[in-house]
Amino acid sequence: MDSYSLLYSSTYRTGLLCGFQRLRSQKKMCDIVLEAGGVSFPCHRAFLASSSDYFWALFGETTVERLASSISLPALTPEGLEAILDFLYSGWLSISPSTLPAVLEAARYLQVETALSICERFMTDDLNAENCCCYANLAERHALLNAFESANRTIAMEMKRLLQKSKVDLLGLNIQSLMAVLDADEIPGIKEVELVMLTLEWLDENGPLPLLKSNLLLSHLRFGLVAASDLINLCHAHRAMSTPLIRSQLTRAMEYHRLGSAQPITQSRQSTLRASPNCALLVGGGPSAEWPEQEVLAFDPRSRKFSTTSCVLPRRLRNSCVCSVGGFLFVIGGEEVKQGDEDEKKSVIMATSSQVWRYDPRFGYWKQVEFMQERRAKFTCCVVEDVIYAIGGQRSHLNSDTQQSLASVEFYDMATGAWRRGATMPRPLHGHASAVLNNTIYVSGGLPGSQGNIHGSNQGENQDENREMSRDFMFWDLKSRVWEKRASMSIGRFSHRLATSHGYIYALLGMYEPFCDIERYDPLSDHWTRLKPLVTGSSNYGMVSLPSGNLLVFGGRRWSDGQEVIVKSVLEYDTKKDSWREICKLPRPLTGIECTLLPLPE
Repeated sequence: MDSYSLLYSSTYRTGLLCGFQRLRSQKKMCDIVLEAGGVSFPCHRAFLASSSDYFWALFGETTVERLASSISLPALTPEGLEAILDFLYSGWLSISPSTLPAVLEAARYLQVETALSICERFMTDDLNAENCCCYANLAERHALLNAFESANRTIAMEMKRLLQKSKVDLLGLNIQSLMAVLDADEIPGIKEVELVMLTLEWLDENGPLPLLKSNLLLSHLRFGLVAASDLINLCHAHRAMSTPLIRSQLTRAMEYHRLGSAQPITQSRQSTLRASPNCALLVGGGPSAEWPEQEVLAFDPRSRKFSTTSCVLPRRLRNSCVCSVGGFLFVIGGEEVKQGDEDEKKSVIMATSSQVWRYDPRFGYWKQVEFMQERRAKFTCCVVEDVIYAIGGQRSHLNSDTQQSLASVEFYDMATGAWRRGATMPRPLHGHASAVLNNTIYVSGGLPGSQGNIHGSNQGENQDENREMSRDFMFWDLKSRVWEKRASMSIGRFSHRLATSHGYIYALLGMYEPFCDIERYDPLSDHWTRLKPLVTGSSNYGMVSLPSGNLLVFGGRRWSDGQEVIVKSVLEYDTKKDSWREICKLPRPLTGIECTLLPLPE
């Protein structure tokens, strides 16, 4: 058999379309006329049948239309039909926001799927606050799933602007889009009561709806985010709110407000903020270590921008701990800093605190909860299964400048709102760090107090009490309530940080030398690995671990040319690549920052 070659011409198809377009423009060899809105369009029957499933069926062997000389299409506009015919004959589709509805209608009616895909891409690329409601309705009408989802996301993100300037567009939204928007986890700058009132207005504008539909729509609202005083008024705000299903949801929301200390552990979708869960809060930092600020900054890792918040600390604190549970911010212990006046000279007065403050970002208020059993500063806290553990630290004696290190551990039982004793550490520690991996608490470094007994390997290592930073690394088995020792770090660390990422524990930086070093602990092999050190380290920085596993380090202080310098840098550590980079700057130099991730409304 002879060999042969199969070659393809990329210009032939273009030339073929150009030929048909020329015949159509000259009205030559046309054997069918399409009519829409009183306008006639001469075309070629065979070409239409090969280009559209609609025409293929229309001109079939058993249809009346196969022999007709003209066909009326009353469902289409001349503009829409002309745009689709131009597309079939040339491959070019002319669309503008004003002609889009007519073009979509023609493309759907004539079953030209390629034109529908082009329209959908146009809508997705052109979305903005002015057209998102219109595009959502068009996408829902013509079953364009990607454009529908994109339009609904845009509505949710632009809701604040739409309520102010385009409320009529929201009231004209289709019910599927409204339910999708009310189901969104992020609607910036909007209070839930505003969404409730919008939904009730929509029901008045588009109702009456069947009971099942109105219940389904209202069930997408989060009544736990509505203040108790507003919930009482909502019960009588609209007849749709009086159905048994909605009244039961309002009752559950009222019960949530009465839970007190148990609120963080009883979170549900009904009480979860519509905000990014990965907002980093910077708490308690200041331009100097001696004078922390009460202002709380927020950092968005996506935009890498800082913003001030309405959250202002009720006390001026340093060396405290912060954590988040169930969407609430907890600020625990520390040293309360006050400004005194002695012989007409300003002085700073500090007192170790046992106070615990809880901030509710849903309604923007602080609540003082049960005090710790011990006054603590320079301690560490961590969260395991919604339980807060406060570990070690240092306290000052009343009416004295002397400090005492602590070995005690206590945990906050939110169900009862009380602090309870945990397993005491083998020795007092302050300036240590902690992390949680697989629901187990790990503690590293710090300055030790008196020597105690430690279960596990490496017993008998001597530390010079109260003089040398510890290399010890321990973990607390919460079930057996015993502290056990693991492989020691390669260097002693104080005022450093621990973080977990991808199944490993990272020990970063710290005060005194060498504060640039980083190492990683593998719990499976019980082994530390030294990683690439940071070129210029710092201490008293803030750190937060992102869901991606990367670590962010905010500010801190370092020595430069024999002087202490407060820095503005924000560094990101890629744990997979073992690499650092500066991603932005703080609004001002800050040190002594405590960080946590918390959903926060704008």
